[in-house]
Amino acid sequence: MTDIHTHTAAEATIAFLLALRSRGLRDTALLRALETVPRGRFVPRRFADLALQDVGLPIPCGQTLPAPSHIATLIGALEVRPEHRILEVGTGSGYMAALLARLGRDVVSIERFRSLAVEAAARLNTLGFANVHIFHGDGQRGHLERAPYDRIVIDASFAAPPPALMAQLAENGVLVGVARNDEGMRVMRVIKSGGAARIDWGAPLNAAPLASGMAAAL
Repeated sequence: MTDIHTHTAAEATIAFLLALRSRGLRDTALLRALETVPRGRFVPRRFADLALQDVGLPIPCGQTLPAPSHIATLIGALEVRPEHRILEVGTGSGYMAALLARLGRDVVSIERFRSLAVEAAARLNTLGFANVHIFHGDGQRGHLERAPYDRIVIDASFAAPPPALMAQLAENGVLVGVARNDEGMRVMRVIKSGGAARIDWGAPLNAAPLASGMAAAL
C-alpha cells in the first residue's frame, strides 16, 4: 500500500510541475522549490487532495491561498538569488514564504491576522524553515528592524508602492506587486536605483487591494 501511495503521489507531483511548465514557468530553481515544498501542509486538511491542482484554496480568516501559477508569477518577477533578504507582505498560510526561503537567504513575512501569523510560524518551524521570520503587523509599514531588503513582494494590488516599503528596499532592490495600467491589472516591478524608482510591467494578474492596519479580531 505504501509503495502504491508513494507512486501515486510522485505521479501527482510530476503532473503538477508539468502543468506549471505548460503555463510558461521555466525557472528551474523555482520549479524545484514548488516540487519540494508540500503545498498540502499549508491548507486545511479537507482541501489537501486539491493541493497539487493549480487552483486557489480557502484558508482561515476568510483568506485564500492563491493558485501556484499566481504565486510563481510574482516570485518569478522578483528574480531571487541565494544571497537575497526578502520581505513578504501577507503571510497567509506561509506557503509563499516557504518557497522564497528555498530561493533566498532569509525571509521576513508580515501578516495582519494574528492567528494566521501564529499558525504559519508554527507550521514553518515544524517543516524546518529556520530562515523564515513571521511577524504580526501592518504590511504597509514593513519591518524596519530587519531592513533593508533586496526583494519585497506584495500579493495585493495598489495604486503606488507604500512609501515605507520603498524606504526599506535596498539600493538596486526590486519590489513586486500588482497595479493597474492602461492595459489592466498587471504585475508591477519596481527597481530602486540612485534613490529613484523605475517601473517595469509584467504579466496580467489580478489581486485583492492591499489592506492597511492590523486585523482587529483574528
